[in-house]
Amino acid sequence: MRRAFAVLAALLMLAVVAQFFLAASGAFDTAPNDESFRLHRALGYGIVLFAVLVTVVGALARMPGPLIGRSGLVAGLAVLQGVIAAIAKAFEDSGGSTAAGELVFGLHAVNGLAIMAVLGMIIRRARESSAPAAPARQEP
Repeated sequence: MRRAFAVLAALLMLAVVAQFFLAASGAFDTAPNDESFRLHRALGYGIVLFAVLVTVVGALARMPGPLIGRSGLVAGLAVLQGVIAAIAKAFEDSGGSTAAGELVFGLHAVNGLAIMAVLGMIIRRARESSAPAAPARQEP
């Protein structure tokens, strides 16, 4: 079960990397924002659910408490992504985004980097926890 946790955490990292790709391709798309970021938004919702799944699997696998806590932190940061986007959108006026909205929305990318950093720690620790123990040397 610990190995499953490590694999799920690595898959979640791949989803976050894909999320950055979709954000970049949406930013340079000529379509309207709602259309160009559709896949980015959909994967974002999936990442929230996937992060919750990783947390539950970590708890079921009886991973160390800090590792389960970090998994929950990833889920919380993923939810925060939507909150940041909603706050930034609230700053928009009839002509589009404002400077304040763009500054707030910049936090969306910074939070995404925080998600990646926490996931990196989780993956490293999960691999250490799921690696088979080296056999003890027997002294003659």
